Amino acid sequence: MLELGQKQPEPTKAVIMDVSEADFMAEVVEASMTVPVVVDFWAPWCGPCKTLGPQLEAAVEGAKGAVKMVKVNVDQNQRIAGQLRVQSIPTVYAFWQGQPVDAFQGAVPASEVQAFVKRLAELAGDGGLAEAIEAAEAMLTEGAVDDAAQTFAAILEEDPVNVAAYAGLVRCHIAKGDLDEAEAVLNGAPAEIASAAPLEAAHAQLELARQAASAGPVAELMAAVEADPADLQARFDLALALQANNRMEEAVDALLEIFRRDREWNEGAAKQQLFTIFEALKPNDPVVLNGRRKLSSMIFA
Repeated sequence: MLELGQKQPEPTKAVIMDVSEADFMAEVVEASMTVPVVVDFWAPWCGPCKTLGPQLEAAVEGAKGAVKMVKVNVDQNQRIAGQLRVQSIPTVYAFWQGQPVDAFQGAVPASEVQAFVKRLAELAGDGGLAEAIEAAEAMLTEGAVDDAAQTFAAILEEDPVNVAAYAGLVRCHIAKGDLDEAEAVLNGAPAEIASAAPLEAAHAQLELARQAASAGPVAELMAAVEADPADLQARFDLALALQANNRMEEAVDALLEIFRRDREWNEGAAKQQLFTIFEALKPNDPVVLNGRRKLSSMIFA
């Protein structure tokens, strides 16, 4: 268990800049490994954007360099907007350690903007909590699930609205197969963070875990699909079995094939399941990036 309460370095000067698809990975995903990044999705024709943008900039400037801000013109960068499921503007994401950790849509009161930026700034200057989260994530990756859960719980004792710790604790319970407890933790998250991106991802991971519990055998389902390629239910069941075995790329391909054959099958079940997988994985996962690109090409073909 790491010692909490360590003093963090002084923040540097605030940074606000425009980014495009060409430098989004470097200026947002990679940059967020060292400093939290606010991403403002906007367009010149968007009225609320003209109000929200200056409020965000003022809040970021007030953070005195603890947070970086980038602006993404959705008209010029539609691929990025699509990958992050930006459906209306303004939409604002917060990135930390390479992942979106918070988000909101639409114009909100200035006080909420200030609170949003303050929460993000605290991630990098949080008295050692970020290091503790990193350690807990490493424990979880290495299979020390109980130790990771204890660390995440200790973090929540110091910071009851720590999104990363909440999401990590949920994933610990999922890893142990205690899905009811994972759901209880999700349901107990404070209202102000309940819709944050990591908790939405945890919801998706829990849904996949519940599906895995009833997934059929991969070999039999593959044989069923080979025997009748038009049997979309068998192909969907195969996708569930593949994801249950952590063969996510193959699962996505199976769901994309269903969508290609009949996008409205079972009330759009293939597309809905694709989005669940995309939400459960990291936004920069190649499976997500390739899957979203292929789905978009089918939708707009």
